[in-house]
Amino acid sequence: MAREFDFYVVPTPIGNISDITLRAIEVLKSVDFVACEDTRTTQKILNHYGIKTKCISYHKYNERERVNFFLSELKSGKKIALVSDAGTPLICDPGEVIIDELLKNGFSVTSLPGACAVTTFLSQIPRESEEFTFVGFIPRSEGQIKEIVQKYSANNLVFYDSPERILKTLETIKTVRGEIKIALGRELSKLFEEIKVGFISEILNHYKDGIKGEIVCMIYPDENSEDKELDYKIKELKNKGFKDKDISVILSTLFNLNKNEIYKRSLSL
Repeated sequence: MAREFDFYVVPTPIGNISDITLRAIEVLKSVDFVACEDTRTTQKILNHYGIKTKCISYHKYNERERVNFFLSELKSGKKIALVSDAGTPLICDPGEVIIDELLKNGFSVTSLPGACAVTTFLSQIPRESEEFTFVGFIPRSEGQIKEIVQKYSANNLVFYDSPERILKTLETIKTVRGEIKIALGRELSKLFEEIKVGFISEILNHYKDGIKGEIVCMIYPDENSEDKELDYKIKELKNKGFKDKDISVILSTLFNLNKNEIYKRSLSL
């Protein structure tokens, strides 16, 4: 017999409604109600699988006001499942507030394995390293985009973006990182799923007439990315008012680098 919990974090399909686990269906049937971002979206899934559990809205605009209600219901012995519109809750979706409160109040919480756009995407593109940095939805402003792609130039950098913004985002990235290699996925698990891997100009040209669907993208590390990352750290410290000598001491201590080499590099920037 499976262990029972007070609160279940349940992934839902990211596109193909068949991508749900048997356990997820069982849990959604067994709990007293399902907390969801959009009751209309979740209701379609519940109806598809004949699940009669009541839905209650829980989204980023009412997270805090729902906390007391959840705690009260759980104290009375009720069981609750949390879902997002698509994928795994708390991965760029609401849930952090209630989970924090549940753990503080001693309730048992578990998360079911299931659909997530990040892992679905990464499992079908080539990568030399298993390491990656995921930043969620990339910011809208050009300045913030440039800062992020410079900061993580040594990493596989993964982010979400909307079809309305992604081409502009890639153009901004190109101004900072040049002709770099990227991977872009859209409509994952759906009929028109597409994964493209290539240099950024190739991707921009491929979608010159527009792009549709939910987007997940990865920027591959630059050549000489370690030097570029070090330059970024030096510039950040310079912007905060640190002198070249201080910068060499700080970075050599934190990252076990040669102090004299950092000092020379700092002088040249």
